[in-house]
Amino acid sequence: MGQKRSWPFAEATQIQQRRSRPGANDKPVLFQTGYGPSGLPHIGTFAEVARSSFVRTAYEKLTGEETRLQAFSDDMDGLVKIPGNISNGEQALRPHLGKPLSVIPDPFGCCDSFSGHNNNKLQQFLDAYGFGYEFKSSRQAYEDSEFDEGLVVLLQKVEEVLQVILPTLREENRDGWSPFFPICPECGSVYATRVTGYHPERESLSFTCDRQGDGFGGCGAEGELSIRGGNVKVGWKVDWALRWFTYDVDYEMSGKDLIDSVKLSSRIVRVMGKQPPATMIYELFLDEEGKKISKSVGKGLSVDHWVDFAPIESLLYYILQNPQRAKRLYWDVVPKAVDDYLEALRQWPDVEEEKREDSDVWHIYAGGKDVPTYDASVNFTVVNNLISALGTDDAGVLRDFLLRYDQEVRKYPDVLDDLVQKGLTYYREQVLPHKVYRDPSEAEREMFQQICDRLDASQIDGDDAEKQLQGIPFDVAREVGVEPRELFTSFYEVVLGQERGPRFGTMVLLVGKERVLEMLRDKVG
Repeated sequence: MGQKRSWPFAEATQIQQRRSRPGANDKPVLFQTGYGPSGLPHIGTFAEVARSSFVRTAYEKLTGEETRLQAFSDDMDGLVKIPGNISNGEQALRPHLGKPLSVIPDPFGCCDSFSGHNNNKLQQFLDAYGFGYEFKSSRQAYEDSEFDEGLVVLLQKVEEVLQVILPTLREENRDGWSPFFPICPECGSVYATRVTGYHPERESLSFTCDRQGDGFGGCGAEGELSIRGGNVKVGWKVDWALRWFTYDVDYEMSGKDLIDSVKLSSRIVRVMGKQPPATMIYELFLDEEGKKISKSVGKGLSVDHWVDFAPIESLLYYILQNPQRAKRLYWDVVPKAVDDYLEALRQWPDVEEEKREDSDVWHIYAGGKDVPTYDASVNFTVVNNLISALGTDDAGVLRDFLLRYDQEVRKYPDVLDDLVQKGLTYYREQVLPHKVYRDPSEAEREMFQQICDRLDASQIDGDDAEKQLQGIPFDVAREVGVEPRELFTSFYEVVLGQERGPRFGTMVLLVGKERVLEMLRDKVG
């Protein structure tokens, strides 16, 4: 196999090199992703599983080896704040601040716990989009004693672990810090307890429940707890190391906000006697304000919203592009993502066989399996331009116009129907509410009248019709002494009620000369 240039293959090569080192385990290669169930799974969760799946497919192609993908939920974490997107959160969750998510009653009333609800949503979410994975929860791992061996090692080497962690903490936070978080048997809190003694010879530790936090406080209980069987958990600076040690994880990616945690966990798992997995740091998804998307606040474009407007494959295409570059994820990115995805489909048949494994389409379709055919010029932008120009939400009318615009699209009725229906949804929700028409100035009326006269007199057809039509507003702009950009801005604001719009020539071919003349004359008066 020749050298591959796409980033999933580069990551797969990193895993292959790790597996070839002396002492590497001979189990199937394990990919792991993490999820914090204090909120519903969001697009960052989806992206991490999708990207891990891209690397997994590349690794299988590169080596022919068996692999597994494990989606791990950290549902033993304590609740530190009330999510802002749960209507009854204040009433239902405030009494349980500081307790593990897995013991907090479900505020939605349908599952055994708050984390149980969100874990179910995660699995439904991943199942809906066809990901192959195994689900694993922290609660199950602790209670089924899967972590016991690692916990014993951590207890035996607690002083070495402290030497790794304490220098990274602020001076005021070092005293009394412990990698272990006992779960109080009296009040159930995991964040109000503190360790007062280690007993490796008994595989236990002493604790007291007296910490005070924002919204929670200790009950005063104290005693000794076995570290086995789910009586204690480890803190976030150590839990990655415990997972990696226990499951012999080969690969896990994470956001750049967790770089320090990756470094610390890598050092700790070495202290425990094993090697850290291969890792990749990716940039974060940002909302329209440039802020990190938060699952507890619910800002940014969700996966469900995306698929209301566009095919899921277009989201996979967007996620695949350079994960080490920050991406703003809001409504305006959807049209270009769909257009780029459709263009990639158009080009796929012409990609040389030996280069296909570096193609975006190969990764999106799990190794180039069952790639659909599409060779029409109709895309998301064309559909939305048509809707804006016609001002109709009649899907049948839109289909008729699109079929006249490009007969080739007749071969892809399902794609056409999907583009029209999702385009209408996007237009109604994201374009129409923001349309603001303004009256033209006298100078603009004169420009529009000239465009109208020239378009009316034109007898343009042939292969270069669009180019000739596009020349009409440029000629008018030059003759009246304005920049073409100013003319087009005026046209969009006055005629279409929006800041941007289609190329003039494209619009005329799409909706017809008579419709454009009607729109111009309506504004000229």
